[in-house]
Amino acid sequence: MPILTYPEPDTPPPLRAQVLTLQDEAWPQAVPSSGPSHDPALAPLSMLLVEDGVVLAALDILRKDIEHAGVTLRAGGLSTVVTRRAARGQGHGHRLVSAAREAMPSYGLDLGLFTCDRPLAGFYEGAGWQVLPGTVLVGGTPEDPFPSDRPGFDKVTLAAFFTTKSRAAEPSLRAARIALHPGPIDKLW
Repeated sequence: MPILTYPEPDTPPPLRAQVLTLQDEAWPQAVPSSGPSHDPALAPLSMLLVEDGVVLAALDILRKDIEHAGVTLRAGGLSTVVTRRAARGQGHGHRLVSAAREAMPSYGLDLGLFTCDRPLAGFYEGAGWQVLPGTVLVGGTPEDPFPSDRPGFDKVTLAAFFTTKSRAAEPSLRAARIALHPGPIDKLW
């Protein structure tokens, strides 16, 4: 089964339509029913696990520079990770999330960084990501922040360190508040 990667706007329409359907099943009314799901400024890449023209699992990698503790890092995060209901429990999501982590350095990223619901942390750890205990990502914008520790959220932050620069910054990223600020569309990735 191939994993196909496209800039989100260049995803072939038949595959993009399937991705949007899967996203709508997982998060009704949370993603648009057509067009891009993400802010184009985040250079979204869509990764799709496809078998015989059917999208079994999909995710997007969002990218931007962040500054933390005086260091600028090129960060990428996973977003809209979804597996087709009928294909769940077969390792497709694990394969795709692992492949995304492995591919991220080839996109010039220093660091993989994102949040997930606490019960999903073990799934991501099994795919090579590591939990950053106590770390909070502050999404939204500086004027309208959207922190991952807001009331009603039960999120954990996960990371992968790809470069010497990010590995040197790792201690400052633990138990920290990190200004991600991906904007008003992708409040938190």
